[in-house]
Amino acid sequence: MSTTQPSSSVPAERISNWPRYLRRNTMELVACGVIGLGLFMLLQPFALFLYTWSFLTMLGGTVMFMVVSKFPE
Repeated sequence: MSTTQPSSSVPAERISNWPRYLRRNTMELVACGVIGLGLFMLLQPFALFLYTWSFLTMLGGTVMFMVVSKFPE
């Protein structure tokens, strides 16, 4: 009987303590959604209130994306 042991050259997968909803993939999708919402608010012709807040919404989504890109996988 031979037992095979894992090779030491293969790194073990790291287990993250972060909650699943705070992982990079999920939060990047949320940030892209906020940017898309800001773009929609900028281009819609009906409500001046939405147009007024569109730049800050896109800016917030962009900052969120930059921060979230540092989160663990």
